[in-house]
Amino acid sequence: MKGAFILRKLSQLKKQLKQKKQVPPALTKSDEKMVKKIVDETSLLNKNNVTRTKAYLDFYRRNPAIHWSFLAHMVSRNGGWNMTDLKGSLHSRLMDRSERETFFSFLERSNWLIFQDAYPQLLLYEESSKRKKPLFHLLPALHVSFFMKCAWDFFWQERDSYLLTMALIVNEQNYLESRVVQHPGYQAVFSTVEFKMQDLLSMNHILFPYVKGGKVKLAGATVHQFERLHERILIGKRLYGILFGSGLKMVEKWASSTTHTGSRKDYWPHLFNSVDEGMPGLALKPRLISCKLTPGSPRIYSPKLEFSWKDRKHEKVEPGDWYKDSNVLSYLEGSLESLGGEIEAEYCSTLRKLELAGILGEVVE
Repeated sequence: MKGAFILRKLSQLKKQLKQKKQVPPALTKSDEKMVKKIVDETSLLNKNNVTRTKAYLDFYRRNPAIHWSFLAHMVSRNGGWNMTDLKGSLHSRLMDRSERETFFSFLERSNWLIFQDAYPQLLLYEESSKRKKPLFHLLPALHVSFFMKCAWDFFWQERDSYLLTMALIVNEQNYLESRVVQHPGYQAVFSTVEFKMQDLLSMNHILFPYVKGGKVKLAGATVHQFERLHERILIGKRLYGILFGSGLKMVEKWASSTTHTGSRKDYWPHLFNSVDEGMPGLALKPRLISCKLTPGSPRIYSPKLEFSWKDRKHEKVEPGDWYKDSNVLSYLEGSLESLGGEIEAEYCSTLRKLELAGILGEVVE
């Protein structure tokens, strides 16, 4: 019955998407003022990964019906950890300076692009809620896809958090496709040691820390074949099922009590430190066994973002609407499933392999 109900909803959304795209109406002075306010606030908060990640969480606290914002917050935390990994003690031995710079630019551009497209949508929804009337006719003025205009109009009518989250996942990954993944300037990323290593070592884990029994545990999933749009959308759906399943409150509690710095010390200070404890010239040797340090070993260096990378100025976004036809609605089918997302053992194994790879100077299979 639930599946049939969702299909009926998707049929309604499909009708809206099949309507001929209309030229956006001329903006009133009040509309122009609102659009400028949204653009300015987005720009202010889009300085770096730390400011973006905090903005997503702050918005979710004010608007818990918008599940995507908390999903974006947790995924953005992982983006920050990946950025600082490039300057940490494990990854820095496997990539030269040029490769680290290229990979950081890729991560930062992706993180920046998603925020500058999605956050104005969130702010416009919040303003609509305050005024108790939909303002999504302003989305074209913010260069948001026609697909999302229909999705927000639909959400305003139906208040279906699941379908809106799926729509935002589809939107963000299609938005990145031509602007980053298929962009000639970033094609070199997919042939670097880092990307090859991710698939060989299952290294690209998305982690959702939570507290259980007084200890920080990890749930999540592993991303493979990031360069494939279909796979990225499916992993987004899986991550949503893990996050908004039975463990949501525990992850929310951890996120609310833990400031995002970009250092992996945020979730496991027993294993990581934002200060380098290693001794210069000291011979490298294995120190990790089942995510525990051997006696007397220094913690893994995982710096804060503010000490790792300077804020970047970005080029203007490439114009264009990715939406072409309603076939993408197939990704919205189904319903929220509570998924376990056990990943801690796999992650610990990866850290061990990654450490050995750094010692040997090559990827260990």
